[in-house]
Amino acid sequence: MTYAPAAAVRRRAESWRALAARLRRRALTRLSPLAVDALFAAAVFAGLSAMARRPLHDHVVLIAGFTAPMVLPLVWRRRAPFAVFLTMSAIALVQWFADQRLPADIALLIGLYTVAAHASRQRTWLASGVLEGGVLLAAVRWAPDDRAAEVFIGMSAMVVAASVIGINMRGRRAAMALLEERAVRLEHERDQQAQLAVAGERSRIAREMHDIVTHNLSVMVALADGAVFAQDRAPERATAAMRQVSTTGRQAITDMRRFLGVLRADEPDALRHPMPAIAQLEPLADQVRAAGLPTLLEVSGDPSAAPAAAQLTAYRLVQEALTNTLKHAPPGTRATVRVECGPQEITVDVTDDGPATEVPATTTGHGLHGMRERAAAYGGALTAGPRAGGGWQVRAVLALNGSEA
Repeated sequence: MTYAPAAAVRRRAESWRALAARLRRRALTRLSPLAVDALFAAAVFAGLSAMARRPLHDHVVLIAGFTAPMVLPLVWRRRAPFAVFLTMSAIALVQWFADQRLPADIALLIGLYTVAAHASRQRTWLASGVLEGGVLLAAVRWAPDDRAAEVFIGMSAMVVAASVIGINMRGRRAAMALLEERAVRLEHERDQQAQLAVAGERSRIAREMHDIVTHNLSVMVALADGAVFAQDRAPERATAAMRQVSTTGRQAITDMRRFLGVLRADEPDALRHPMPAIAQLEPLADQVRAAGLPTLLEVSGDPSAAPAAAQLTAYRLVQEALTNTLKHAPPGTRATVRVECGPQEITVDVTDDGPATEVPATTTGHGLHGMRERAAAYGGALTAGPRAGGGWQVRAVLALNGSEA
């Protein structure tokens, strides 16, 4: 995993701030729903007034008495759709009693559409029934006798159309709200997954760095102590120990380059330095032997059939177990490493014959915790503790029939 440089992060944050500022400015210039409805009501009023072909005096009276009161409630149609519709229906009923047939009745269809689009289904059916009753009254009073049924059916079709369009719009609005909610939830889940992935990658990097650095430094410290002890009595052994320190240091650099090559796609040494596997356990045992820990290594089965990641896990488990023995066991301790490679699992067993000790209740180290995480990644378990006959044992079983977690 690679991380963006600080300059790139700052540029990205600045771009997001600029976008947020543009959105705020756009929101300030956007009209509110009430203002939009007021402009819409004004347009409807102008159109209906122009459609009323009456003498000037009658025209002014009708506009003041019926058209304006009928259209004015549309300003609040989205705030209180059902109340607005009932108000308009009451004005239309007064108009019917006054025997005034006006184009302003068309505004009732707008009110019905708003109820269907913003109110509940029960109120939509109630509003449709009220308007249907008004259609019946209008057809009975104003339609010609031979065309009353035809007029009733035509106006009823407009009522149904307004209701259906409003219900459809409400459904689309609900679907859009659901999609937006789902998008927000998916984005939140994506962010959580990214955070978990980052945390997992950091934990993996910490384990690798701990194993690489701790092991090599422990070997180098042990070799340096031996060289200091032998420099007067056996200078040739001190020289050999210091040469081994140099070799271990170079190995540590190689391991670091190998690890960085996995993290960085542009690392040219990534292919030339493959990650260690079970085949590299013998050089590892030679390294700890040179540091003063006699180690017996036994590998059974065919390790080449195991995945590379599983072999790396087995190698790191052995490396960490031997490092702990090298650091904590007294001089004269001997270690035994047994690795069994089967078709379904790899068993790693590391023991020593040092004095039996108990596992501390609390520890600031990450060795055992990291080893358990590695074993759990392959559906296995790791046990570590003193043996009954003395010494210490670390045992892990890695399952090969599942993918790495």
